[in-house]
Amino acid sequence: MNAPVKLDGLEVGYDIPALPGMDAKDVQTPCLILDLDALERNIVKMGEFAKSHGMRHRVHGKMHKSVDVALLQEKLGGSCGVCCQKVSEAEVFARGGIKDVLVSNQVTQPEKIDRLARLPKLGARAICCVDDLANVADLSAAAVKHGTQIECLVEIDCGAGRCGVTTTPAVVELAKAIDAAEGLKFAGIQAYQGAMQHLDSYDERKAKTDIAIAMVKDAVDTLKAEGLDCDIVGGGGTGSYYFEGNSGVYNELQCGSYAFMDADYGRILDKDGNRIDQGEWENALFILTSVMSHAKPDKAICDAGLKAQSVDSGLPVIYGRTDVKYVKCSDEHGVIADPDGVLKVNEKLRLVPGHCDPTCNVHDWYVGIRGDKVEVVWPVSARGKAY
Repeated sequence: MNAPVKLDGLEVGYDIPALPGMDAKDVQTPCLILDLDALERNIVKMGEFAKSHGMRHRVHGKMHKSVDVALLQEKLGGSCGVCCQKVSEAEVFARGGIKDVLVSNQVTQPEKIDRLARLPKLGARAICCVDDLANVADLSAAAVKHGTQIECLVEIDCGAGRCGVTTTPAVVELAKAIDAAEGLKFAGIQAYQGAMQHLDSYDERKAKTDIAIAMVKDAVDTLKAEGLDCDIVGGGGTGSYYFEGNSGVYNELQCGSYAFMDADYGRILDKDGNRIDQGEWENALFILTSVMSHAKPDKAICDAGLKAQSVDSGLPVIYGRTDVKYVKCSDEHGVIADPDGVLKVNEKLRLVPGHCDPTCNVHDWYVGIRGDKVEVVWPVSARGKAY
């Protein structure tokens, strides 16, 4: 479990973008780099928030898909475990030494249910979400078959419009079915309002979250009256954690992007009207890219195009620069507006990706930099684990 990845014999520029001890200026591009100082400060800050509010923080592993980052969040931020979206992701974290794993999603296909039921044999607590009575019987059968226990959260659709039930009676019906099923344990409620996380306005995000909190409180109170207590009442993201944290209802946060930050999250505003990447959280994740052509006087071309990032939430932002702007991309090329011709061929730039989660999923490695040196190189452990 959690054996360090061996880097011996890997060739820089072919197998891997860098090796520990290298100068940062020699890192091969395009690749993902982590500012380790900023990352650690973000992790500590969220951990302190959760602790001061009497909450647990279950970090969202689907954001970074990295055992090493999850273990750092456990060490520095006191996280209680991880949540992720796929059974194969859960297996990666369990095999990597994470002892408490929630698949914050429905697991309905027989083969995936079978793998989920085997997760405790890797030494991890296995939890998943349920929003369908028929699923309860299938989960129960698999747990009994393998002699394990699957814990289940009833998912409430509190505004995202995806999975989850929408009424308290439906929550109670599912919770009772889980509680009565052999091999299963009713563990609580999953209620993540994902649709509002990226709303720029603090007041709009609060209004949406207030609706979710009211729904969850009604369900928790009703379940308690039925003799069913919730060990976990989970939800909360980088755009709303302070609302759930002060709700008196939620007891677990599931924030993920706070650790790395991206351009889309960075644009949302805090209660004072400030962007959250300008004080609340620091940019710790970057796509390192190199200028490879400047044949046009007002336009530079870099080596980070579509295959190095996801642009579903917008184009990346060039970190720390206002004189140049990333304006367009194709498969292998990024176009940078450079009206004054200040960039040079082979100059390296740091891009803040538009959306960190899918961007991380197209890379194999994180290069952790402290100062001007490469300190660590970590694999994107669950890269491609979409099953």
